[in-house]
Amino acid sequence: MDEIDIAGLILTPLKQIHHPKGDILHGLKKSDAEYSSFGEAYFSTINNGEIKGWNKHKMMTLNLIVPFGEVTFVICDKQESSRSKGKFFKVTLSQTNYKRLTVPPGLWLAFRGNENNTNLILNIANMEHDPKEIEKMNLDKIPYNFDSD
Repeated sequence: MDEIDIAGLILTPLKQIHHPKGDILHGLKKSDAEYSSFGEAYFSTINNGEIKGWNKHKMMTLNLIVPFGEVTFVICDKQESSRSKGKFFKVTLSQTNYKRLTVPPGLWLAFRGNENNTNLILNIANMEHDPKEIEKMNLDKIPYNFDSD
């Protein structure tokens, strides 16, 4: 389901440089079209089979990268004025499908860890974390089957 039908959502292939002593995994450059500004970068882990979400940022743009493990992201657009209202987008990121998922403000996000080892997510956000600008909702409030598709 790599065809994106949600307004503002961007999936960008990233460069990997393989080296016998250790690889280089690109993330985000200020010359990238998706770059708007820098606020903070942080790592998050998710255990195998666990699901985190639903979260919606009011102002923050997320740039999500999975350098280790495998994580399935689901985005839902519930914005009243959006042309993509009610649509879902699902993508699984890993070193095998090494891409950056850019999530603009206003979209709901949930994600599941898929591997037994560490599932690591890097978020390069355009602003520092502010607990007042994020909304959270229980998983059952937006029903979604992560095993579909």
